[in-house]
Amino acid sequence: MIGSELDAAGVRDPALRNAYRCCRVLNAEHGRTFFLATRLLAPEQRPAVHALYGFARRADDILDDLESTATTGERADRLQRLATQLFDRLVNDGNGETDGDDPALRAVAHTAHRYGIPWELFDDFLASMRMDLTVTDYPDRAAVDQYMYGSAEVIGLQLLPVLGTVVPREEAAPYAAALGKAFQLTNFLRDVDEDLDRGRVYLPADELAAHGVDRELLMWCHTTKRTDTRVRRALAEQHAVTRRIYDYARHGVELLHPRSRACVGAAAVLYSEILDCIEAIDFDIFNQRATVGNGRRLRVAGAGLLRAWRTRLTHPAKV
Repeated sequence: MIGSELDAAGVRDPALRNAYRCCRVLNAEHGRTFFLATRLLAPEQRPAVHALYGFARRADDILDDLESTATTGERADRLQRLATQLFDRLVNDGNGETDGDDPALRAVAHTAHRYGIPWELFDDFLASMRMDLTVTDYPDRAAVDQYMYGSAEVIGLQLLPVLGTVVPREEAAPYAAALGKAFQLTNFLRDVDEDLDRGRVYLPADELAAHGVDRELLMWCHTTKRTDTRVRRALAEQHAVTRRIYDYARHGVELLHPRSRACVGAAAVLYSEILDCIEAIDFDIFNQRATVGNGRRLRVAGAGLLRAWRTRLTHPAKV
């Protein structure tokens, strides 16, 4: 299957094909919902999406490998090396620090060149990743938004050239960024308990404080596996904010190339249904993980696959 996708994408070089295969494996193993949605894209689009995911995962692993004994300084050095290596590939045409055989860098650089994805979007992403090395709390919404621009919104902007649009790209860009932001906020809500294990709280402290919630109370919930009433109210407010962002972002689906709409639409449905699950368990996120069941995910994907197949018949691939 991956061979046919690479053939459709015009990737012939054996080393490059192997790099894309490695990124696909990373996506399949660590981004189940995201990977499922990519199956709704045209075959020639999928390798690029896997490459972008693979690079993001590469950076994330440097930060969040809980089994690693690396110090903050060592992680910072690794992240800087990753940035330098990508910069050399994208801007210096490879005339700089070598990245050896790193498949994520090889594949993402090829994707960036092919689709004209600018270095600045990767630089902004890496800037937010650096924040995770030292920033553990965010005082207000503006601080959270600053982090999310690089960690989430630019992901939507990186994907936009791969997905294609029926309007000028800059017209679709705010919606693509908003959808990335909505996905990230969903993760923040679902993973409050898990993030506390890493010493981080990604929700705005002033908005939590308005409900009498601080880090100490969140840690109590984390330790006892119980959700305090004040925390439920604070999470409900964050839940409503995220819902509004989804409502805005969905208007951008129709601005995408028809062949990409089923994929993005399915991803938006599945991620937003994580919010439904959080609400259904009454925000008891310290005792259980809110997930969309496999049956529901497959039903959404199946309906999307049918739409995608019909669309590809009327909008054939252009390689």
